Amino acid sequence: MQKTFLYLFAGTGISFLLNYFLLGSQGWELDLYYGFAFGLAWATAYFLDDEKFSLPEKLIYSFLAMAVLILLGLLLFTFELAVPSIIKFSMVFVAYYVLASFKRTKSLRR
Repeated sequence: MQKTFLYLFAGTGISFLLNYFLLGSQGWELDLYYGFAFGLAWATAYFLDDEKFSLPEKLIYSFLAMAVLILLGLLLFTFELAVPSIIKFSMVFVAYYVLASFKRTKSLRR
């Protein structure tokens, strides 16, 4: 669980810094929100990368994380600004499992 929080904060921080300083800022609040989407996706994928979770459980937890992300985005920003966070979340989440699929163990944890 500690590594999950590490991935959340590291992913958020790195993504925020890249968006804010290198890729053109849309305002620090929005960059931080998109960074949080990246960090949440990486942390969620890492957390669910365990044999104790069945595929339906992984789907439910990932959709719950996306729901929390979109609700947070709708509270803070407009719908048009909140939707790209789901796209970022989905891309990172899928990328994690694509990378894991190349390993013999099918997990990035091992």
